Amino acid sequence: MRKRYDRDIILDGPNFLPYLRGMGSVLDAKHFRDEAAAYKWVEARVWPNGRVCPKCGEVDHSSPMQGKSTRIGVYKCYGCRKQFTVKVGTIFEDSHIKLHIWLQAMFLIASSKKGISSNQLHRTLGITLKSAWFLSHRIREAMKDSGTMFGGNFGGVEADETLQGINPNYTAPVDGYAFNPWSYNRVLTLIDRDTGAARSFVLTEFTTEEVQRIFNENVAREAYLLTDEANQYKGPGSKQTFHGTTNHSAGEYVRKDAPWVHTNTVEGYYSIFKRGMKGVYQHASRQHLHRYCIEFDFRYTNRSKLGVDDVARFTKIVEGVKGKRLTYRTTGERSEVAAH
Repeated sequence: MRKRYDRDIILDGPNFLPYLRGMGSVLDAKHFRDEAAAYKWVEARVWPNGRVCPKCGEVDHSSPMQGKSTRIGVYKCYGCRKQFTVKVGTIFEDSHIKLHIWLQAMFLIASSKKGISSNQLHRTLGITLKSAWFLSHRIREAMKDSGTMFGGNFGGVEADETLQGINPNYTAPVDGYAFNPWSYNRVLTLIDRDTGAARSFVLTEFTTEEVQRIFNENVAREAYLLTDEANQYKGPGSKQTFHGTTNHSAGEYVRKDAPWVHTNTVEGYYSIFKRGMKGVYQHASRQHLHRYCIEFDFRYTNRSKLGVDDVARFTKIVEGVKGKRLTYRTTGERSEVAAH
């Protein structure tokens, strides 16, 4: 006889697998099915040290509203006398989509290695296509990392760039080829070998100055920099403790005299990024490319090889919703150069 499990258990952390074997689906957890349970689950992660009023900052000086017509999750602060919910000041604010639907969408995006399209979210979650598109961009906003420096303590940092999608700002020469490497969007990615983290940037232009600016803001000066032979890396690389290169144009992908000098790790990242952008996000414009970069960076940085399972990855997204508002109007604003 099959053993029964409590289907209302709240899943979190690395010990969820025994429950999944009995439950059959992660999405059977109560916070994915019930709105009140979803609020409680999110509150525990957004307010780990006590309920915080977003208006005045008072901690645990509020109580839930008890009226029959009161919405789920509404509290009243005794300090400023204002009402608030856990959604205020987060990506959830002003959204009419139920919170447990938000959590379902977050889990689907977190657990899909190459992403999940807005069309698929629209069909799966039963929301409009426009809502699914906006919701997914808000979730990507919650995936932004803290911006810590890569390569601290003399660690290795790989850097490489790739072409992704047509650049609408490019004007083809009258007597030249319509498309060449400069007619595509360029994405530069850094990989921290010690932590396994990735960070990508949509470049305005691929120049030494642009590369230097990105390195100054993201790579520790003592880091060992590893790139290909592109001239744009030579100047910035000379300012690092060490700059190792491989000559891809000559068929060299690993240095024979120093096997650890290569960019194969970042090339592996691009293999996932390319499959996702070509197979799932087929019509991503330059205007929103930086957010798709954030999504792939997040999943790569929090991958199973580093001990982060789907539930832990999903939980990290929820913990990152604080202070990250994104309105429909600001979604359309272009973010050139940096994805972070």
